[in-house]
Amino acid sequence: MLMARIQLKTPSQIVAMRRAGLVVQKGLATMSAVVAPGVTTAHIDAVGSTVLAEAGAKSNFLGYGAEWGIKPYPGVACVSPNEMVVHGIPSKRVLHDGDIVAIDFGAIVGGWHGDAARTIAVGDNVSAEAKALIAATREATWVGIAALWGAVQISDVSAAIQRFVEHQPRRYGIVRDYTGHGIGTEMHMLPDIPNFGRPGRGPRISPGLVVCIEPILTLGKPDVAELDDDWTVATRDNSWAAHWENTVAVLEDGLWVLTEPDGGAAELAARGVPLASIARD
Repeated sequence: MLMARIQLKTPSQIVAMRRAGLVVQKGLATMSAVVAPGVTTAHIDAVGSTVLAEAGAKSNFLGYGAEWGIKPYPGVACVSPNEMVVHGIPSKRVLHDGDIVAIDFGAIVGGWHGDAARTIAVGDNVSAEAKALIAATREATWVGIAALWGAVQISDVSAAIQRFVEHQPRRYGIVRDYTGHGIGTEMHMLPDIPNFGRPGRGPRISPGLVVCIEPILTLGKPDVAELDDDWTVATRDNSWAAHWENTVAVLEDGLWVLTEPDGGAAELAARGVPLASIARD
């Protein structure tokens, strides 16, 4: 019953989604390149806005929530330093040497959505602990992506991410309040993909499924709270968090990571997962 509500895409529609994914990829690369001590989170957002304008793309973040009567989101990117987990509103907050900052960014091209996130080290004095957090979160994303190939049900992906995180030398918190999700003609669609859970549950994974794999890990406990601005979410214990995300399509003969410049070819090959033939055309 639930699967009937999940939007499966044709190969041609996935090709169209790739165009949005590449705008997202370019935006994240361009914003990441300006991250440095002394830069404000508002400046990072402004760079993302310029990328959208130059691509003729629309933001799927700006104004988000208005249609449901929620306070509209005021930026084209969520820029979340240190203890901020997600939805950090761009502001005059200045980044400092040793910080980390998560950038979550999306785009709409031809009615199709793309969405991805990266966490960046700021300056030359980021602690080994913070760098390891970023690396573990990035790797958890690729573990989840790889699990899409060969998995039967959505929770198989969730279980793979949790298993990877729990086998790290250092204990990380897995934020449970925010999950990966389906994406297509809307930014957030079914199915939800938690970053924890038992295998063998939830909707079946089928060709045409396009989802965002989106782990968020913390150096402390996973508990979070929304701040007074009605958007920014931070850890309750002020521990630092890292966020990583990619939009991924499942096809008959492999996967296609729509928000990576090479379609995910290198990372998929390293994990024995085929790149879909459509991505090689």
